Amino acid sequence: MPSSRRPTYAPAKRTKRPDAPSGNGTDAAAQSSGMPGGAGNDVITASRSIPDQASPQQLKEPKAAGATVLAFPEPKGRRRRKKVLLAVGTVLVLVAGLLAAAVYSPMLAMRTISVTGTRLVTPAQVQAALEPLRGKPLPQISDDDVRGLLGSLIQVKSVSVEARPPSTLAVAVHERVPVALVKQGEQYQLVDVDGIQLATTDDPASASLPVIDGGAGAIGQDLFRATAAVLGALPADVLAKLSNASAQSVDAVELKLVDGQTIVWGNASEKELKAKVLAALLKAPADPKNPVRVYDVSVPRHPVTR
Repeated sequence: MPSSRRPTYAPAKRTKRPDAPSGNGTDAAAQSSGMPGGAGNDVITASRSIPDQASPQQLKEPKAAGATVLAFPEPKGRRRRKKVLLAVGTVLVLVAGLLAAAVYSPMLAMRTISVTGTRLVTPAQVQAALEPLRGKPLPQISDDDVRGLLGSLIQVKSVSVEARPPSTLAVAVHERVPVALVKQGEQYQLVDVDGIQLATTDDPASASLPVIDGGAGAIGQDLFRATAAVLGALPADVLAKLSNASAQSVDAVELKLVDGQTIVWGNASEKELKAKVLAALLKAPADPKNPVRVYDVSVPRHPVTR
């Protein structure tokens, strides 16, 4: 772009020629008039000022109107990352909002308790124990909360909890299994393999369980646990055929069938295998001429009948 600045002219300094005569009339007239005189004696020069290199401050100042600024486009990869991060952030915010609404919403408050799997306890007992949870949002109710409230019901061994929106809590109860009756006075106590008393009955025939005479108080804790462990390994159909169980030692557990037959069990080792062998022997056809009086499964791989 052409500069608007006009050139300045300055007369060049005259150099006196050594051979030029002094006091020349022409030179004097030229000097007095201020005009250049004599061809070759005066030289006209032109110059213009060149701006210094722009300072950093000038570089920062906006350019004059009409100047052209080149804007380089942002890389596609960076723009794509920004869009992805924005989308992910939006989704996370929405999910957090939905979770908060589900966890704390009164619309999911528990109002109904469904109970299954009870025999020794009643559904009403379970519902009464879980009453403190009523009105609490279903997502906030955990298995530990339910187990803690049912701890007072000794018959309950474990539970499974399922939330059924909008307001139902389904509780599946897994009870302890009674394996024997222990006579205490005129009543019989139903006990499990750990000797925990689960219920009482006046009629032992209603329970279809063998009787351990005297219980742990009469035969000792070790013998009682060994006998209860054997009974706990028997299938329900075999257990229903037993009349009583006894033990002279932890290695000499014996069972009596309602038909009067004796089962020599031995100790509590390999009780699962012994239970399978005994079940198979009891299903074998009976020989009226040679009725079996004793089933010996103390060595389960070589059972004996006599």
